Amino acid sequence: MTTRPALSLFCAVALKGALKDSILPAFSQDTGTAVNAHFAPTSSLIQEITAGADPDVIIGITASLTAPGTVATIDAGTLTPLAQTGIGIAVAPDVEIPDVSTVSKLTKALTAARSVAYSRNGPSGIYFARLLQDLGIAEEVNGNATIIDQGFTAAALLDGRADLAIQQMSELMFVPEAQIAGPLPADVQQYTPFSAAVSAQTRNRPGSASLLMFLGSKLARAAYRDAGLEPS
Repeated sequence: MTTRPALSLFCAVALKGALKDSILPAFSQDTGTAVNAHFAPTSSLIQEITAGADPDVIIGITASLTAPGTVATIDAGTLTPLAQTGIGIAVAPDVEIPDVSTVSKLTKALTAARSVAYSRNGPSGIYFARLLQDLGIAEEVNGNATIIDQGFTAAALLDGRADLAIQQMSELMFVPEAQIAGPLPADVQQYTPFSAAVSAQTRNRPGSASLLMFLGSKLARAAYRDAGLEPS
């Protein structure tokens, strides 16, 4: 198979498991096109693009890609919904899994934890900080919280920094040693949808279009499910 020019992909970290482990290797195998993938929170990706980065394809939070300040960086006609994920709770591999099936039980688990890890800048962390305020336990939980600037909060379970980790389900599952206690209860759950688009500055439109189509394929949809995402 003839090797084609590599593509540059900027991808939200919530989809890293599905893309890195399954979708991108399969795409490269099928097409002979390598993909240089860069994973970071959507807000960080947008900052890099604004500063001059020019990926061929972008995967990020749908609302962020279509925001007035960002939409000019993509070919809006190529915007393709991929998947969504809710927020979940994880614990270390060797502990009893708490019951977080209701809001009251979730509140009990959060306040009983020695430390709760959540992200400072990601959508799950921003929402969770607001949820703590709504539940009236922000001061109690934040007094000993482990705040992660970037990366997977479940890593804090493995090194003993936290008893509970809060993040999008797909991000929690990227740390396989962690045990998933469950999603947030339905009454306080929040889903984040992700979409892909070809960059307005791509120099390889045929290759970018091919990758975009593959991201919505049957194989890709199965990979999203396996990684804790719900295909669109």
